[in-house]
Amino acid sequence: MTPQAVLSQPLTLRCGVPIKNRLFKSAMSEALGNRERAPTPELVRLYGAWADGGIGLCITGNVMIDRRALGEPGNVVIEDDRHMAELKAWAQAATRNHTQCWVQLNHPGKQSPKGLNKETVSPSAVPFRPEMQLLFATPRELTDAEIRDLIARYARAAGLVKQAGFTGVQIHGAHGYLVSQFLSPHHNRRTDEWGGSPEKRRRFVLEVYRAMRAAVGSDFPIGIKLNSADFQRGGFSEEESLDVIRALEAEGIDLVEISGGTYEAPAMTGVKQQPVKDSTRQREAYFLAFAEKARQAVKVPLVVTGGFRSIEGMAAAIESGAVDCVGLARALALETDLPNRLLAGQQPRYQVRPIKTGIRAIDNKGILEITWYTGQLKRIGRGEAPKPDESGLWVFIKMVGAQMGVGRKKKVTRVRAT
Repeated sequence: MTPQAVLSQPLTLRCGVPIKNRLFKSAMSEALGNRERAPTPELVRLYGAWADGGIGLCITGNVMIDRRALGEPGNVVIEDDRHMAELKAWAQAATRNHTQCWVQLNHPGKQSPKGLNKETVSPSAVPFRPEMQLLFATPRELTDAEIRDLIARYARAAGLVKQAGFTGVQIHGAHGYLVSQFLSPHHNRRTDEWGGSPEKRRRFVLEVYRAMRAAVGSDFPIGIKLNSADFQRGGFSEEESLDVIRALEAEGIDLVEISGGTYEAPAMTGVKQQPVKDSTRQREAYFLAFAEKARQAVKVPLVVTGGFRSIEGMAAAIESGAVDCVGLARALALETDLPNRLLAGQQPRYQVRPIKTGIRAIDNKGILEITWYTGQLKRIGRGEAPKPDESGLWVFIKMVGAQMGVGRKKKVTRVRAT
């Protein structure tokens, strides 16, 4: 088969839902929610562009389940039906052209910048490493009652997603957010029923899945984005990740997207990746070796996101049997019609490159990558073309300036209030 023929094959999930091709848009933070935490016309325009661009399965950027716990400014929050009209408009645009669009549901846990929320919470009160404590506060440990409330919030949000017209949901269980924190022995040092052993650490994600499944029924897809590992000393390991995938498959999960890393060790962006052999580099994907191990353990559809550069590399990953779909993210911030090009046998116009300022302390953190690509998504949402050559240093300067402006506004408000 030609590479484009491989990528054009449909895939039917275990719940019976068909995906029209093997191209999967992984979640990227858009930061396009309004002050009420509702979807905006810019989100509608952005997701309509991706739907028209030919993607088979599109995952939204992280949507929060609790407005008291934002991951970044501009998050959409789904707690109740107050913004159902806006959610339906977003879903209608995102699912046109027979596109599957799933909402990624998330809670940041401790991984939220200082000043964004009143407080941050986590399974345990474990601080960030010293050089990141200027940006991230030490969290408060969650109570048992709060944990159970969070599980209910995931389920309620999933039901609202289905009501809005989206075609599935994805649990964000990777990249150091709350579900990932529960799974990690570094972040989760509890000794109650929610921690203390691998079985207890994965209880939270299993309870979240069960509650969501009860809310949406058996024929509505639920997937998960899961770390292959945290890449932190004492963190979530590949062995534990495989056990979590086995447990989720037994529960009925429809698809597993494999990634890795946290804000402290951002392997998902390619930053601080360990040296690899030429043979591994030629296969392109960051986490394909782990996917091969997972494929030996489970039959649930698998996706790997990160590192794909060519149509041949994408097709080879699928033909190997290790994955069922190939995940694309940053490339789709540079060209929204990339899937149509790939399915026509054409190569990407642009190659994803590391975003650098030339300042090592900044370049080693994942936050610059997130900010740069979020800027591209905002351009598309405004109806403008992306800027693939935009300076990383300039984006960093604008980010700092914006934060300083917010700080000045807050200070003025406090002065006036007194």
